[in-house]
Amino acid sequence: MPRVPRRRPRGTGTVYRTGRLWSVSWIESGERRYAHGFTSKDQAEKVRSLNAANLAAGRGGLPKPKAPGKTLAALAEEWLERRDATHRAARDDRHRWTNHLEPLLGDLEPDAVDTGLLRKIVERKLGEKLAPATVLLLMRLLSTFYTDLIEQGYATKNPARMLPRSTKRLIRPSHDPKTTPFVERRADIVRIFKALPEPVNVAYAIGALAGLRTGEILGLQWDHVDLEKRRIHVQVSMTGRLKDDDSRVVPLVDGLAAVLGAWRKKRPDDDLVIAPVNKRGIHMRQSTLRGHLDGVLEKLKLQKMTFYQATRHTFASHWVLTGGSIERLRDIMGHSTVAVTERYAHLKADLFPAKELERADLNLSATT
Repeated sequence: MPRVPRRRPRGTGTVYRTGRLWSVSWIESGERRYAHGFTSKDQAEKVRSLNAANLAAGRGGLPKPKAPGKTLAALAEEWLERRDATHRAARDDRHRWTNHLEPLLGDLEPDAVDTGLLRKIVERKLGEKLAPATVLLLMRLLSTFYTDLIEQGYATKNPARMLPRSTKRLIRPSHDPKTTPFVERRADIVRIFKALPEPVNVAYAIGALAGLRTGEILGLQWDHVDLEKRRIHVQVSMTGRLKDDDSRVVPLVDGLAAVLGAWRKKRPDDDLVIAPVNKRGIHMRQSTLRGHLDGVLEKLKLQKMTFYQATRHTFASHWVLTGGSIERLRDIMGHSTVAVTERYAHLKADLFPAKELERADLNLSATT
């Protein structure tokens, strides 16, 4: 018989896996104790070994981080500066840290934070009327931050990944994507287009008939629009980088091609489809688009919704309603998975008869 491996001496601790992370357990002063949140078995084994040595020498407790002395505020500033160069949403991350997390955690060292403290932060933010989904984003940001701290040797555990179910239930998103509003009648898309002033109506048409994000609409260059071959090559956003970092090709339906062709003749010298400042000196920002849409929806007595819902969500929903392929829609919208696309489309594609290319093409050319 093969020799059975000898077990580790009793009292030196155990390393085991919990999901994607590793944990350590040991006996100290007659009680079972634990340390969770390690990203690799080697890291957990080092903690177990060092902890066993400390216990044998009469020094109980977990090992200190390799580089103690820095507060979370100082470490976060370094981390956010690095993140500015690599993440499109770095500014939003900085806002969440500065306004919500730093006031409560900034003065602490990394391993001073535990799940009990995070539970109090969750309850406090919910008490401040933050939406559960927003508080969830705070915990996800903190978890990403702690992953970096562990890799840098400033922390030995990730408390944001150790939250108990009772805390996770508090921050479970309550919004049902299937209830997200969109322009349900194709005729109403035309009504909205006609009621909007130029160039807001052109921006609306690009979003509602091609599914571009608002930042992509405002950053769209004429060089990336091929009216002859009926396609848009989405390569940049108004901030420079795309959300998914990958360019994509979007089909240009006849109705939108007619709108863009007429608009090009009016503004032949512009590099951007939607110029940053129009002829009346109005700066074209996301808030400008939203403000005009709000007024038009109220005037037409239509359901109130955001510009994003009236464009990108509307495009996806009508694609599905007319039987378009959900896999093709995923590619057009630039999503990582079909599951994300279904949250935008609101409805399952297999509920409707297939009409492959009839999805969202409207004749808007007569109104430009």
